[in-house]
Amino acid sequence: MARRPAAASWAVLGALLWGCALALRGGMLYPRESPSRERKDLDGLWSFRADLSSNRRQGFEQQWYRRPLRESGPTLDMPVPSSFNDVGQDGQLRTFVGWVWYEREATLPQRWTQDPDTRVVLRISSAHYYAIVWVNGVHVAEHEGGHLPFEADISKLVQTGPLFSCRITVAINNTLTPHTLPPGTILYKTDATKYPRGYFVQDTHFDFFNYAGLHRSVLLYTTPTAYIDDITVTTGVDKDTGLVNYQVFIQGSEHFEVEVRLLNEEGKVVAQGTGARGFLQVPAANLWWPYLMHERPAYLYSLEVKMIAQMASGAVSDFYTLPVGIRTVAVTESQFLINGKPFYFHGVNKHEDSDIRGKGFDWPLLMKDFNLLRWLGANSFRTSHYPYAEEVMQLCDRYGIVVISECPGVGIVLPQSFDNVSLQHHLEVMEEMVRRDKNHPAVVMWSVANEPASSLSPAGYYFKTVIEHTKFLDPSRPVTFVTNSKPAADLGAPYVDVICVNSYYSWYHDYGHLELIELQLQTQFESWYQAYQKPIIQSEYGAETIAGFHADPPLMFSEEYQKSLLERYHTVLDQKRKEYVIGELIWNFADFMTSQSPQRAIGNKKGIFTRQRQPKSAAFLLRDRYWRLANETRYHRSVAKSQCLGNSPLTY
Repeated sequence: MARRPAAASWAVLGALLWGCALALRGGMLYPRESPSRERKDLDGLWSFRADLSSNRRQGFEQQWYRRPLRESGPTLDMPVPSSFNDVGQDGQLRTFVGWVWYEREATLPQRWTQDPDTRVVLRISSAHYYAIVWVNGVHVAEHEGGHLPFEADISKLVQTGPLFSCRITVAINNTLTPHTLPPGTILYKTDATKYPRGYFVQDTHFDFFNYAGLHRSVLLYTTPTAYIDDITVTTGVDKDTGLVNYQVFIQGSEHFEVEVRLLNEEGKVVAQGTGARGFLQVPAANLWWPYLMHERPAYLYSLEVKMIAQMASGAVSDFYTLPVGIRTVAVTESQFLINGKPFYFHGVNKHEDSDIRGKGFDWPLLMKDFNLLRWLGANSFRTSHYPYAEEVMQLCDRYGIVVISECPGVGIVLPQSFDNVSLQHHLEVMEEMVRRDKNHPAVVMWSVANEPASSLSPAGYYFKTVIEHTKFLDPSRPVTFVTNSKPAADLGAPYVDVICVNSYYSWYHDYGHLELIELQLQTQFESWYQAYQKPIIQSEYGAETIAGFHADPPLMFSEEYQKSLLERYHTVLDQKRKEYVIGELIWNFADFMTSQSPQRAIGNKKGIFTRQRQPKSAAFLLRDRYWRLANETRYHRSVAKSQCLGNSPLTY
């Protein structure tokens, strides 16, 4: 058995880990059932109507939320979760911009409505973009942003009577403005010889379709009236001992006791403590390792939290179990370290996108994607270009897929998108994203934007503020954004911990000239590293490929061209990964839908898989490469000495 440090040493380690504690208040725990909690999913068919009035305001003028939606006009059946755009045959609905209305009647268990010690919460996991929610005609919530959850306590509404059902109405507006994330503009077409009066279109500066609707589950869940509101965990390692720092936040009572137990995968208690804030030591800890980096990757402990509060009606208990992965993250001038070992990102960029469902969450599709990732030998992906569903993050924890978690800051190119209104919203989005995903061991880095106009004069202050705020919220992870600017012109790059750069040599310029890739890519890497002395990820590269198109010698859009382009990138990546390049993420995992244009043949075709998840030739090329890369570094058995305890100033 390893020798344990003296108590004074643990005190020092504990103090340093507290320095990594997250500066967040207010919880967004994933709704899990427990002895004290129940949940009722409301997925299925909802009543639906788009407001086709010229000003898109008829629903508010006629107060559609005050009575069943069917009483104010015809409705459609709309599946939830899904985007509304591709479900029907109405072309007008596919490109609709404005307010749409959803409604569902929910039957409530009797105990929920008759027990005053039960708290009933409505949770909407994703509504794109701006949502207003009523229950039985009473306004309960509003939320801006299409990819993060929000909640409302509806206990008083359903326990007055009591009621045995409730009518939930959600109005959603998908309009994007210069101050939304992602931004957009409404273009009014005023030429009366070409367009009818009042004609407008939504214009965006990103290359994916602006799907809209209730994209993820809507559900009801319960807690006691005194309850566990939030849990924050940060971890470290000292020799072979795992360090788990926890904070538990309680709402509804100031008189409570908290007990915690950390269980291994066999259900054995390996550490325990009391109090809302504590520090657990796990001798001979099993660390959370990425997929293919260790013989036992993705090891998860279970943190069982029990709260007992003294209320006027007597003692109240609440229980919540949080998966915990013990791992460390650190950045040097040329490496990204997980558990003290160099980690090389060989993975993909993705989209939440599929036929018919649009961005709607779908378990079979998700499992197919993870099976393909594992087949491919991919160890990572970026959530381009918005936070993905919570269930995706949970599977990444479970399978050891490393995540660069990106906010919806894509298409920030207009000067007005850098003003104080946009900045304040961006800060709020980062708070919501960190609050939701802070406890996932798979998430190793935050990305605050993709391809912004970071050479504009306001960009320096803007990204300095966003990055510093994100580090204040979570000092335990590095922060980046993804750039396509030049090193000397990028005003945000000085503030990131890792340089993430997108480039499409021999695709968006020098069309067809594959022989130029090596020189241009070498110049790119050397210029960035000389300017900033920071590790670099090739965060996007690729070529449009229509499955079944063949040409030899390779021609653009053929499968051979995509393969040849990747091979030339890989030649340079193999040189530079020995120096300071720490990763490569192909664009894209699968073909996906975009707005219509002459440059897009029913969507973006840069996937190595089709939209239906069938492989193109490049998928086999990439599979050979990723397994070769994995075999160079797999099965580390030693552990890191510390997290938030090392000598490097860029240790997290």
